[in-house]
Amino acid sequence: MSWSRREVLKLSAALAAGGPMERMRTRPIPRTGEQLPVIGMGTYRTFDVGDSEEARRPLREVLRRLFEGGGRVIDSSPMYGRAEQVVGELLEPAQRPFFATKVWTTGREEGIAQMRQSMRLMAPRADRPFDLMQIHNLVDWRTHLKTLRAWKEAGTIRYWGITHYTGAAFGEMEAVVRTEKPDFVQLPYSVGAREAEKRLLPACAEHGVAVLVERPFEAGSLFRDVLKRPLPAWAAEMDCASWAQVFLKFILGHPAVTCPIPATSNPEHMADDLRAGYGRLPDEPLRRRIVAEATGASR
Repeated sequence: MSWSRREVLKLSAALAAGGPMERMRTRPIPRTGEQLPVIGMGTYRTFDVGDSEEARRPLREVLRRLFEGGGRVIDSSPMYGRAEQVVGELLEPAQRPFFATKVWTTGREEGIAQMRQSMRLMAPRADRPFDLMQIHNLVDWRTHLKTLRAWKEAGTIRYWGITHYTGAAFGEMEAVVRTEKPDFVQLPYSVGAREAEKRLLPACAEHGVAVLVERPFEAGSLFRDVLKRPLPAWAAEMDCASWAQVFLKFILGHPAVTCPIPATSNPEHMADDLRAGYGRLPDEPLRRRIVAEATGASR
């Protein structure tokens, strides 16, 4: 039997109705102990839309599902087109996200101007310091680091971090973690891309650095083959009703991970993803089984 994602969403809803947990699991930001819900949201491609209600209606619902399901983290970047602006325009006053965006330019003054613009766009009604500013893909990181440290000291931002989208940068990221002690690192990690397990995730754990995980589904490629197969019986051992939840719980099974940030414009997918923040997590033998099942299905 082959399950569609729509079918497993129905099972996910049933799990939600009868599940033992009422609140999403949280993990502490190591620097402060502040608790962060373990499933957040990215905006790459998905929130880069125009002004039409047709384009924005599903995104407004995605945001509603995020908060309704217990999530708070919303990550963006000036690299993502209009995403920051769309987030800022669609958020309701009662929705209190953990904002995260990035600086993606060279030069001190250029960086300051870009970051101030990003904060105005993404959090136009903000009455508090911006939560997290990250140096996107390590672009001119030594220059921006000075600004971010000064801004954190002044209370302009609460946390600073670094990001990169490729494993080729993990060596440099590890060096920054060990020498500069960022509050956050954002990195790619998934069932199919586990390079971060070797050194970077252990370094983050050792130095008390929170970890946001981008590309948890490898831009959707992880679903191509597994959705042709029934969800394995062992998925119930970690309260999973969909492959998306399996893949996200694999990531959360690593103790160094703070929060995966899957991006979607589909409200049902957002609701499905958020269920990974509830129920049991896999132990190491089950994580190895997930890898074997997923990588075996892709051959």
